[in-house]
Amino acid sequence: MRMMLLTAGTRGDVEPFAALARHAASRGHEVRLALPDDAHAPEGVDTVPLGLDVRRVLAPAGRNPWALAHHLHAEVRPGMRRMLASAVRETVAFEPDVVVHHPLVLSAPMVADALGVPRVLAEFAPVATPSERFPAAGGPTATRDLGGGNRVTYRVPRAVARLFDGDVARAAAELPSGRRPSRRSPSRATLMAVSPELLPRPDDWPDRVHQTGAWYEEGPTASPGPIVDDFVRAGPFVVASFGSMATGDPSARGSAIVTAARSHGLRVLLVTGWGGLVLPAECRGPDVLAVRSVPFDAVLPAATLAVHHGGAGTSHAVARAGVPAVVVPVTADQPFWAAQLHRRGIAAAPVPLRHLTADTLVPAVRDALDRRERAAEVGGRMRREHGVQRALEVLEAL
Repeated sequence: MRMMLLTAGTRGDVEPFAALARHAASRGHEVRLALPDDAHAPEGVDTVPLGLDVRRVLAPAGRNPWALAHHLHAEVRPGMRRMLASAVRETVAFEPDVVVHHPLVLSAPMVADALGVPRVLAEFAPVATPSERFPAAGGPTATRDLGGGNRVTYRVPRAVARLFDGDVARAAAELPSGRRPSRRSPSRATLMAVSPELLPRPDDWPDRVHQTGAWYEEGPTASPGPIVDDFVRAGPFVVASFGSMATGDPSARGSAIVTAARSHGLRVLLVTGWGGLVLPAECRGPDVLAVRSVPFDAVLPAATLAVHHGGAGTSHAVARAGVPAVVVPVTADQPFWAAQLHRRGIAAAPVPLRHLTADTLVPAVRDALDRRERAAEVGGRMRREHGVQRALEVLEAL
């Protein structure tokens, strides 16, 4: 089978698709992965860029309405326009038997219809598949159960997608006919790459929705390098990461985390990412190691605790390792996962970003440490899910 995989977003959106691509290729399928330009291209995978620099799109120059409006006009719209057209162009060139796509790749349904091949939607949080049991992740009410009103919240991501209808229409120029198909076919299946341990399957999802569990590499873990390896082996420590979330004061966040960890006798592995965390000079010491990135699977199993932003990928990685957490959500689906991890008993109550100080973190860390036994139980069950294998079985059954 020739599989075209289309993804857009940050590391948490790219690495699961890379894991699926590698597993599918190992089973003899021909796979091409289209991904953002600034994403790390995985080794051994046929990849093409989509003309989208995610870091530029996620980094407005200011937070006031005028700066945000300018950023939308100067960066977001042009980046999305290039990505949507490139997704069509690269898919047509590959001539796939199936198209598997991230919800942000809004032109994927159009190109699949034009080529007459099935498409499969991949979700890492419930945003496009409505349920009355919980609200849409990423919406303004993502942390509150609205009962019968939950289903209405899924109109918000659909409304946002409609803002780019004109850009999808322009991308039709890349189709063989040069015209947008008159009718949109529904997706053949939805792959919900979410662990049922973190989000139990609701009873109102249709049968075409396959909750596979998270997608991750199941082979040997990459080495974190000798410096990180020595630090990990030296005693109890906290892993702190805010991923691509660089808004606010990263130095103040780093200081709060180090101070709170020290109050509990814990060392800190500070993963600075795209600038979301910075280690202030006054907090340096042999009990703190700051690195830009690290393979989570290599360090999390030995960690005592994690402090993170609540992205879907990080939330699953931490939970799968059996590590309790303090979650400080910033945006998008992060408040949803922060609340959900707390409900499942494996994280402290979420700490709002605006309230993040050492004083708020100290009790949150204490709360999370009391959840170690529950986190270990959940992690053990998650490690038996094998989500990427289940996802490929669904695709092969098409």
